[in-house]
Amino acid sequence: MKRNHIPLLAGLLLFGLQSYAQEDLTPQEKAYRDSITALNLQNEAVAKSQEAYNNGIRLFGEKKFQAAIDEFKKSINYDPKFTAAYYNKGVAENEAEKYKDAQATLQKLIEMDPGYSKAYFQRGRAYQGQNDYLNAEKDYEKSIQIDPSNPKAYYNYGTLRFLQQDYKGAIKHFTKTIELDKEFAFAYNDRGSCNRMLADYPKAIADYEEALRKNPNLAFVLNNIGTTKKKMKDYAGAMAAFNRAISVDPKFHLAYNNRGATQMEQNRMDDAKKDFEKALEINSSYAPAASNLSAVYFKQKDYKKALEYGEKAVKMDSNYGNAYLNRANAKEMNRDLNGACEDWHKAKELGVELGKNYYSSNCNE
Repeated sequence: MKRNHIPLLAGLLLFGLQSYAQEDLTPQEKAYRDSITALNLQNEAVAKSQEAYNNGIRLFGEKKFQAAIDEFKKSINYDPKFTAAYYNKGVAENEAEKYKDAQATLQKLIEMDPGYSKAYFQRGRAYQGQNDYLNAEKDYEKSIQIDPSNPKAYYNYGTLRFLQQDYKGAIKHFTKTIELDKEFAFAYNDRGSCNRMLADYPKAIADYEEALRKNPNLAFVLNNIGTTKKKMKDYAGAMAAFNRAISVDPKFHLAYNNRGATQMEQNRMDDAKKDFEKALEINSSYAPAASNLSAVYFKQKDYKKALEYGEKAVKMDSNYGNAYLNRANAKEMNRDLNGACEDWHKAKELGVELGKNYYSSNCNE
């Protein structure tokens, strides 16, 4: 019976020795164990990073850009070397018009991978969004240098040249875009707009019509055809284009406004008024429609209404020169010559030629 009584101390030592033996690893075994633990943690982080990244892609597709940005941030926090997360975060920030944030994100990506051509392209977009055209140009050029087969880089470079009124330079880049992607409807449209600015209206129409062949549901292209045909005094063609634009997009206020202006040139004032009113109904802050209503009422000799809409147009957009011109004309007929002179002068400052002429003819320097 005594053999069955194990001293308490001996029992403790026995269990202690067994426990100690489980941890008694060689240096090589410890290193292996630590590497396995680190690998498991790394795999967990990568999995969480991928999950957040996938959420970001889904939210981006739903146009929930801020939510997508937040998910891409999580993805980067879990895996700071995940270049695709940086790239898509930068793209989402551009789409959300957070251009400084996009610039910073894409800068990090370029530091990690200096050969990432699309990162330069997107950073160029970020610079362009901040009106930093010089740096935008450098980035578009770098993107093209690394990957000369990307039509979007040429396209964005073309839009940049257009904004700087280098229409021939823009045409060059839009043409290259089309060579690389013959289905790029926007490139045809924008090259058409360059030709319109250069007063080459037949070429402009040809490009707009080609854009429509690529995508017949682009209301803004139909609107551009209408405004170009109006410049060519082809009023029937302009009206047909505006009508088609409105049928494609019944809420397209620009088409109503431009159709109204075409009606006005044909002295159909009541029809013009309806179109301008419709444009304002759709977009209550659209100054050109209010200014055009002022002009219609002026022609109908309703000078109080003309002044009322001239006032509205100026309030809607204090930098819209034609609003001051039309308000000035109404003020003159309401016996406020001093106010008219102030408005003509303002219209002149904003580049309206008629403002300059009326001011010179009617006001003392």
